[in-house]
Amino acid sequence: MENWQKWVRGLRERIEILGVGIDRVNLLEAQARCLGFLNGQTAQMVFTPNAEMIMVAKENKAFHKILNEGDLVIADGIGVVYASHFVGKPLTERVAGIDVASLLLEQLAQTDYTFYFLGGAKGVAQKAKKKLEQKHPGIKIVGCHDGYFDEVEQQNIITEISEKKPDVVFVCLGMIRQETWIYEIGRHLPVKILMGIGGSLDGFAGTVKRAPKIFIRCNLEWAYRLLKQPTRFMRMLALPKFAWTVMVNRKKSEGVK
Repeated sequence: MENWQKWVRGLRERIEILGVGIDRVNLLEAQARCLGFLNGQTAQMVFTPNAEMIMVAKENKAFHKILNEGDLVIADGIGVVYASHFVGKPLTERVAGIDVASLLLEQLAQTDYTFYFLGGAKGVAQKAKKKLEQKHPGIKIVGCHDGYFDEVEQQNIITEISEKKPDVVFVCLGMIRQETWIYEIGRHLPVKILMGIGGSLDGFAGTVKRAPKIFIRCNLEWAYRLLKQPTRFMRMLALPKFAWTVMVNRKKSEGVK
């Protein structure tokens, strides 16, 4: 409660990495802030950038603006945590979006708060709904839709969300698309929290297995994903480029001083 009170008093503490503001919170603090959002009257946007997203935001001004408009922006990537050491305000830990989402699902299972899932391949959101209902008896998932929709179907999704008024909407449409959807459409709907969590629905559905706990504890979840999905190699090249860019920008900042 103390952390939430500091938040509403305007003492939100953030650091900037390549111009993107990241909240200095750990997992439990992120969860507490999300629970606090449930007491609000307007939709709150939760973004979960990793190194790749920050690199994209560096070149994409619209995406950069969207991330910085987030009401909670957490470091979903160990590369972001490492980068925070270079800017002088180290983050204490990686805060994965799927972990925050899991805590919310668990804590709100026996309450009247409701969820809606948007994204994933056809059938994935429904499978995630079924598995989570088995795992958390009493949880209220009032609707779901896959991530393949045109403008006509999008209007149906908007209508459904407007009618059902879910408290929490997990948006899993992939980088840029999900944040843009949240910013341009989702935040105008009668919901409390909109959280972009990428491929997490696949994790909840069991269609993609998450790394073993030892990999997660050692901050090597990225390596496990690369082993399981070698096609991600080109995307992983963003990590060393990100590290180099952060260091170069720090040197430039020091030079200006």
